[in-house]
Amino acid sequence: MPDFRNSSPTVMLVCASLILTLALGIRHGFGLFLQPMSMDNGWGREVFGFAVALQNLLWGITQPFTGMLADRFGARRVLFAGGLLYALGLVLMANSTTALGLTLAIGIFVGIGMSCTTFNIVFGALGRAYSAEKRSVVLGIASAAGSFGQFALLPLALVLITGLGWYSALIALSLLVAVVMPASFGVADKGYHGTLAAGVSLKEALAEAFRHRGFWLLGVGYFACGFQVVFIGTHFPAFLMDQGLSARDGTICLSLIGLFNIFGSYLAGQLGSRFSKTYLLSGLYAARGVAIALLLAFPLTPMSAYLFAAAMGFLWLGTVPLTNGVVAGIFGVKHLAMLSGFVFFFHQLGSFFGGWLGGYLFDRTGSYQLVWLIAIGLSVISVVVNLPIDERPVARKPVPA
Repeated sequence: MPDFRNSSPTVMLVCASLILTLALGIRHGFGLFLQPMSMDNGWGREVFGFAVALQNLLWGITQPFTGMLADRFGARRVLFAGGLLYALGLVLMANSTTALGLTLAIGIFVGIGMSCTTFNIVFGALGRAYSAEKRSVVLGIASAAGSFGQFALLPLALVLITGLGWYSALIALSLLVAVVMPASFGVADKGYHGTLAAGVSLKEALAEAFRHRGFWLLGVGYFACGFQVVFIGTHFPAFLMDQGLSARDGTICLSLIGLFNIFGSYLAGQLGSRFSKTYLLSGLYAARGVAIALLLAFPLTPMSAYLFAAAMGFLWLGTVPLTNGVVAGIFGVKHLAMLSGFVFFFHQLGSFFGGWLGGYLFDRTGSYQLVWLIAIGLSVISVVVNLPIDERPVARKPVPA
């Protein structure tokens, strides 16, 4: 195996992008397993929805701590452990026959695995490897790679489910995500362990962030993002089939989300290097609310579903490089993975409610209508809270010579 101990920032970007492609791409296809697994095991949709919701909640709860480890000791070890947990979680998911088993597999193993292999860990490493001038663009490229995974791996998941059944499909995907482990050796981020890295201490960084109003406002906006993307990613295929469309239409929609997300994430990174990131976030959330309102306002057809998916895909993960860029710009990069992890917890709290509430309200009302309306309301809130955030770096006392 090549020696990646001193790999260049370019090699880091390639390996980190591959990791995001696999981790996010495979997760994006979980909605395709909802109906076949629920039917074969006799579950209501709330069972699968709760497991996905718990996954997102644990992903968020553990993110500050996995980020803290990555900041302190480097991202490589955290990424390797995450790849192992993710692969084991998919194997356990395939063998789940009870609601508890599914919850343990998707919720705990995959949830913690995602915490170790996705945005905050990867962005913390890349943020330290690249200068502030290049950072927003690089984060946009990495986000686009995750989007490519959502586009490319979703059809693969459908082919595997159709040709082999959902059990064998999950086993095959577990082998694929195991590639994260060797890829982690290319992310040669050493954190600040054993270095003379300048900046505030861990305790000071937390106190500084918790006192900053913008830190909490970013979290409130991120809550809406999590709610919307997980509700749509988990329940949209089932929503379409309830309205008379086919499973193929649902797969095409999720693929379109992934495809247009590539361009949206990259563009968000580019625009974030030129314009106010918080204003861009407000505009993005406003556009999401308009897209959902239009979906509900017009009759649902395959074409209208495709147009909605393309629009939402363009707006899907553009929040990620912008939000992480705001955190890095205000607080610096030394504790970036940890501080972004705290903000990301709000995203995952929203994800929990998006995944669980979608199934809960559907089982009780027979419709997703109320959940769609909640998603629109959250867009309005996010537009308002992002506008007043001050993006200037925090003022710090100079370090004595």
